[in-house]
Amino acid sequence: MIYKTFCARMDHGGCGILVHVEGGRIVKIEGDPESPLNRGTLCAKGIAQIEKLDHPDRLLYPMKRKGARGEGKWERISWDEALTILSEKIKKAIESEGPQSIAFAQGTPKGLELFLLLRLANLLRVPNLSTPGNVCHMPRETASHLTCGFFPIPDYDHSPACVILWGSNLLQTNEEGIIGSQLLRVLKNGTKLIVIDPRKTGLASRAHLWLRLKPGTDLALALGILKVLIDKELYDHDFVHHWTKGFEELRDHLQSFDLDRISDTTWLPKEQILEAAHLIGKTKPTSIQWGNAIEHTINSFQSARAILILMAITGNLEIPGGNVNRPAPPILRLGDLVLSKTFLDKKEKILTPEFRLATMMGFVPSQKIIKAILTEKPYPIRMMYIQGGNPLLSYANGRETFEALKKLEFLTVSEIFLTPTAQLADLILPAATHFEFDDIGHLGLPHGFILARPKIVEPKGECWPDSKILNELGKRLGYSEFFWEEMRDCLDEILKPAGLNYEEFKSLGILKGNWTYQSYEKNGFRTPSGKVELYCQQLKEWGFPPLPSYQDPPEWELFASEETSPYPLLFTSSKDPYFFHSAYRNIPSLRKHSPEPLVSIHPETASQYDIHDGEWVVIETKRGSIKQKARLDPEIHPKVVILSFGWWFPERKDLELSGWKESNLNILTSEDPPYEPLLGSTSLRAVPCRIYKSSS
Repeated sequence: MIYKTFCARMDHGGCGILVHVEGGRIVKIEGDPESPLNRGTLCAKGIAQIEKLDHPDRLLYPMKRKGARGEGKWERISWDEALTILSEKIKKAIESEGPQSIAFAQGTPKGLELFLLLRLANLLRVPNLSTPGNVCHMPRETASHLTCGFFPIPDYDHSPACVILWGSNLLQTNEEGIIGSQLLRVLKNGTKLIVIDPRKTGLASRAHLWLRLKPGTDLALALGILKVLIDKELYDHDFVHHWTKGFEELRDHLQSFDLDRISDTTWLPKEQILEAAHLIGKTKPTSIQWGNAIEHTINSFQSARAILILMAITGNLEIPGGNVNRPAPPILRLGDLVLSKTFLDKKEKILTPEFRLATMMGFVPSQKIIKAILTEKPYPIRMMYIQGGNPLLSYANGRETFEALKKLEFLTVSEIFLTPTAQLADLILPAATHFEFDDIGHLGLPHGFILARPKIVEPKGECWPDSKILNELGKRLGYSEFFWEEMRDCLDEILKPAGLNYEEFKSLGILKGNWTYQSYEKNGFRTPSGKVELYCQQLKEWGFPPLPSYQDPPEWELFASEETSPYPLLFTSSKDPYFFHSAYRNIPSLRKHSPEPLVSIHPETASQYDIHDGEWVVIETKRGSIKQKARLDPEIHPKVVILSFGWWFPERKDLELSGWKESNLNILTSEDPPYEPLLGSTSLRAVPCRIYKSSS
């Protein structure tokens, strides 16, 4: 039997696939040539899903801790006992210290479970839910809604004349809702390519122009390009006149920026900045594919704002081949799904009301939850529920995260494998994964469509989908009227406004919204002025800069004097194309492709420190040190090293928590201020460091 569905949970997913099933087991996965999203292409992660399903190390039944935390001693229990333990712990915490003593945490959102976690949190009046939002997607999304009223995505259905990849590498890590093969199709049609990246990626090698940007200076570059576009009259005068607000203020603001200084700041020759601006200004339509990399500094939100302004003044918003608005299909409003109206005073209870946009989006930056656990200020957090995440690897300052998780009175983790974070849990819940339950893909993503991801095989052992775990927990906590008899009822309710049930949705496969172009000509933009707000009055009223302005991270003082600095290099990072953040280091076929954590070093820099290709290298910041294996790369800047993200060693039972701190990039990062003031983004890239050859 062959089933049509979509890839998921190995990255953000979306590729159409054909799943071959024999005797109740999946025996083969291949790309679906009829899928409009990927047209048959499929990466190694998509193929490797079989190995994840059948992996001998999968968690198959609930377990509670027996020995000391992290000792690795467990007792198998039933689901009834697990839900009883968890619900009683939650009730006791609320009765003794209030719902604010509980924190929920979601890893990278993958499906319905994030929204059910929010639903349960709102019913319980638990104000603090951590997601990666402040360093992943939310800076771009919130900046978009304040600036133009929608999240602009590249239109590859109509070939752009030029594509700018800004901190994005689609061939290795699909952006949410965008597949790398879509970009390849337009490049084959002759689309010009600009790549902005400290690394010379495969796409940079084929680009018309590669800008080897100094890590962390995306905002400075965007402002430099804007200055050239305006000074040289290369912007779209008609669009700016009719459909933008604040152009004169923007032009005056940019007068204080000097292109020579921007060149010094970004490490880019002034001629390259001029060339990029002229190519953007004279090539239409131009589409910008922006990536997660721009969100890993304290300038995250304003970097996104500046890039949005660049899209707007060149007249590339909502035109074929530009950056377009893709409205969602008519399904249940997410606010209604999460029952946001049941907790209207959440912003008064939340841990971090100072991060206005994070609070509006309903989440707390992870570093503030960690600090509240450790300091018990402004109030103590005693217990935590984590699903689909591995904070020991993904949160800034891994050592402090470790101390916080150890301090908790009770930690529950829902997982597929025994990750380093799961090894610290008091209660482990075995999660079902892709193909083992009915799911809706791309729910809540701003790309204008949702995907049917139906159940194909039975879950292994006693595994439950996260959505079912939350549904049953909600009923156990006394909220039966707000949850469903069966999860299929939930899916049907979500689809009801579209006139569908889940069974009918399965036959469609994909459901799109009403996609048009230049809708602003009829209705204006969804902003207070009805125009693109280059100068944002709302930000000014909140007490924040209404126009983007660049600042160096304060920590760069350690790097400023390169001759005498104790940390003369900057590290940035890259995501491995064979893994999803810290997940799946235990999948044999993927680990074969990428067996070890690699740090890329310029040959001149390596020679300076007597480091040879393939040797283990110590990378050190003022917060600690890790080891990764040297890979010499003559294309990166000599003052930059590029680390691998998310590394631990599932096979190393001799190391503490499977080697969580040996090569973990987040041993080197900080969770201390300053933060991006609206969302709480931390500096995860462009961090001053030093390197030396490892002695072991």
